[in-house]
Amino acid sequence: MPAHVEIKPATLAPLSIGGRVFHSRLFAGTGKYASMAQMRDALDASGAQVVTVAVRRERLFNQAGQSLLDFLDLARLTILPNTAGCFNAPDAIRVARLGRELLSQAGNAGADWVKLEVLGDKKTLLPDPAGTLEATRELVRDGFRVLAYTSDDPIAALRLKEAGATSVMPAGSPIGSGQGVLNPANIVLCLELLKQGDPDFPVIVDAGVGAASDVSIAMELGADGVLLNTAIAHAHDPVLMAHAMRHATIAGRQSYLAGRIPKRLYASASSPWDGVISRSSGPASGSIPGE
Repeated sequence: MPAHVEIKPATLAPLSIGGRVFHSRLFAGTGKYASMAQMRDALDASGAQVVTVAVRRERLFNQAGQSLLDFLDLARLTILPNTAGCFNAPDAIRVARLGRELLSQAGNAGADWVKLEVLGDKKTLLPDPAGTLEATRELVRDGFRVLAYTSDDPIAALRLKEAGATSVMPAGSPIGSGQGVLNPANIVLCLELLKQGDPDFPVIVDAGVGAASDVSIAMELGADGVLLNTAIAHAHDPVLMAHAMRHATIAGRQSYLAGRIPKRLYASASSPWDGVISRSSGPASGSIPGE
């Protein structure tokens, strides 16, 4: 047997979502970068194939009149318009329709997609569950593939799936907080309820990631992908952090598929006790052999 076995990307099944197939399970945002050129370089380093864009004119054009879309490879990337900054269902529905019009003109595959955010307040940026559900139902009727941002409440997540959402995206922690996955148990419950009888239903952990380890944790819980923005854009070196997030997504997915060992209270020797040289009749404290 060779000493080193290379794990090829093809060993990880691609993610199917919204009628499209992606080899990258990392979704990235386009906001908060120091420049559009930095954003482009970081997105390239991340390997992301889906990027979110807030549908507001001040986000689509900078002060120099440069278009955000000019810095994105529209032939390679699926643009996921989001309704960031909307605090009620009617506003979110209006913004989603505007995003569809803009991307239809650009010929991008994400034209009928929307990352739905209906927020409850400006301080916490937590989702409004009633408004999110209302907007999901209306946008699904209007032909959208809705990727719905929600809290880590398993029942709220399930209601969004029942309303026709293409994907449900529970938050790891508040948007931009960098706190990581605060309640792993709730994420696991979301996964269990959403995938019951439908194991391929895509669940993306969205918001709150701060470091590569947070991405790995989310993926090890069984999430199908992770969506992030601030953790890369506000890192000291966004391009290097984007590389880290790319590898963490792959490593976390591989770890989940491989199956971790159970946690134990006491030690478990990695070598057998048979043949151990000891003056005592049994294993002495501290004499556990290594590998």
